[in-house]
Amino acid sequence: MGKLRELLNSAGWREFVLLLSVGAICGSIWIFVSVTDLVRDGELHETEIGWMRDLRSADDDARPIGPSWLERWSREITALGSGVVLALLTLFIAGYLLIERWYASTLLLLAAVGGGTLLTTFLKGYFDRDRPSIVPHLTDSLFKSYPSGHSMMSSVVYLTAAVLLSRAMERRRVKIYCVSAALFLSFIVGLSRVYLGVHYPTDVVAGWAGGIAWALLCWLVAYWLERRGKVEPERSGEN
Repeated sequence: MGKLRELLNSAGWREFVLLLSVGAICGSIWIFVSVTDLVRDGELHETEIGWMRDLRSADDDARPIGPSWLERWSREITALGSGVVLALLTLFIAGYLLIERWYASTLLLLAAVGGGTLLTTFLKGYFDRDRPSIVPHLTDSLFKSYPSGHSMMSSVVYLTAAVLLSRAMERRRVKIYCVSAALFLSFIVGLSRVYLGVHYPTDVVAGWAGGIAWALLCWLVAYWLERRGKVEPERSGEN
């Protein structure tokens, strides 16, 4: 572990993160395109139907498998990806950045979230996939199904917020923690959508891929603007 840390420090931690981000963007786009091809060809449709039925009781398809608290928790978790919660979180993070006088980063956050919202709306309208009707929905569902708006926007908002917040923090382990927490939140939000029956698994995977690609692309823009002196420089410190 010590040797790996020395290697990263000698090679340049930011350069390593930059390379990793570019790879993640390319991988996410590839996943989105691949999943889209599978959806259009209908290759996984019957398999997805089986998966969604497996998540419901054999005696009552309106009751999901698992303990009763899991359904209640899933509804509460899925709310973390709702428009209201994400909008409030965005405003709170923007307020923090303004207090820190990171004005350019605040504008970048609002542009990233606004752009992600427009992109999600466009993709839903373009693919025009109907919601699954295999099992009863256990939470409200609006708009079209592909890609999952909760999955994509939670990835966009949580990851973009984490990346911009981490730029204002000095300790590297805190930066890693923020990004890891953001990824975990978007992950469980996506799982809750399938568990509650309002999305196919492919909707969620595509949402994750699209959201991560967009958030990391916005980080690359922030990095490029920082190099040009247009965005506040990232604070760097020790582990």
